[in-house]
Amino acid sequence: MASLQSSSVIGSVAYSSSYCSRRGTTRATINMPKLRTGGLSLRLPARDLVQEVLDMGAGLSAATTSHVEKKYESSTNRNSPSLGSNVSDPMVIAKLHTIMEAVADRVEMHQNIGEQRDNWNSLLLTSINAITLTAATMAGIAATSVGGALLALKTSSTLMYLAATGMLVVMNQIQPSQLVEEQRNATRLFKQLHGRIQTTLSSGNPTSSDVEDTMKKVLALDKAYPLPLIGVMLEKFPETVEPAVWWPQHRQRQEKPIKRRDGNGWSVELEEEMREVVGVLKRKDTEDYLRLGKIALKVNKRLSISGPLLTGIAACGTAFMGSSHGSWSAIVGVVAGAMASVVNTMEHGGQVGMVFEMYRSNAGFFRLMEETIESNLNERDVDRRENGELFEMKVALQLGRSLSGLKNLAAASSYSSFEKGEAIEEFASKLF
Repeated sequence: MASLQSSSVIGSVAYSSSYCSRRGTTRATINMPKLRTGGLSLRLPARDLVQEVLDMGAGLSAATTSHVEKKYESSTNRNSPSLGSNVSDPMVIAKLHTIMEAVADRVEMHQNIGEQRDNWNSLLLTSINAITLTAATMAGIAATSVGGALLALKTSSTLMYLAATGMLVVMNQIQPSQLVEEQRNATRLFKQLHGRIQTTLSSGNPTSSDVEDTMKKVLALDKAYPLPLIGVMLEKFPETVEPAVWWPQHRQRQEKPIKRRDGNGWSVELEEEMREVVGVLKRKDTEDYLRLGKIALKVNKRLSISGPLLTGIAACGTAFMGSSHGSWSAIVGVVAGAMASVVNTMEHGGQVGMVFEMYRSNAGFFRLMEETIESNLNERDVDRRENGELFEMKVALQLGRSLSGLKNLAAASSYSSFEKGEAIEEFASKLF
């Protein structure tokens, strides 16, 4: 049987070789001996079938992933609607831009009006002094004249003194130098507010509370530094001297036990340091500037009364020239006029009203620092406060101190209070 199979194989090979050679085709054929493995037959799947199975698996995986992502997004939108609030509201941004334009316009207005009122101060001072000195000169010449010349000179001198008296009353009432200082402060504070709005917009996530707070600050500045003179002008000679207030009042928080006093840059040591700084500001800086403001106010009041009074006396003296008391009338007219010019120069040339407003504004600056620090300390949740490290740096810069200098001030104040039982002599601010 095996011999028959071998002969048939050899014959088939020979037949195939002869047939291919006749066709002119070269074909190599390798015939391996066939191995019988019983009845077991292994067949590999076709390549097309394998590719189809792989494609089906990939499609199923993609569909499953897409379904899971859509389900997660929908559940996220349902369970976390607040995530959409992190995106800046276009209306909030538009409102802040509107407020910023109004603030920029106020900066320009206060700056222009400040320059105008500065011109008032210099022009009125020059004009009144010129009128007063001219009237005194004419009174002196009239003392040596007789007849019609005497009448003309003394009448002219009297009228000029009366004009100077009226102008001085108005000028002392409005205090142009103080008005100029008010406009300077308003310009600086509105520029500061403009910069803060720009910072809020650049942060990328302004909220409606930012709009509300900014509106309150603008209205508080308008109230603190009004532009008109009639009706809403600040009192130039108040009964009591109070710090200037140009910020909205902080909300008073109820002091409750604080569970956590650290975090967000805050610590127990930092809180104690800020409390000591507030104490120094109240006892030294604010109190001292209020005291200086009271002195400036008293001086300004006396000068404001003395100037018109002297020009009025001079007018009366020149009116009686040529009578039985002619010599004394001339002396009173000339001397009182000269003294009125000196007093007017001291008051408005020395800008005593501006000095008073400067002291009042400085006291307000320290009062604002006190309220800001106390507002942060009274906040129970430290996460709602300003960052402690940044806040400490801001306080130090506002007082013109380094961080180590601020800590040393607090330590010295604590030592003086507990060990010596007296207040520290050092001022908190080193700027002014």
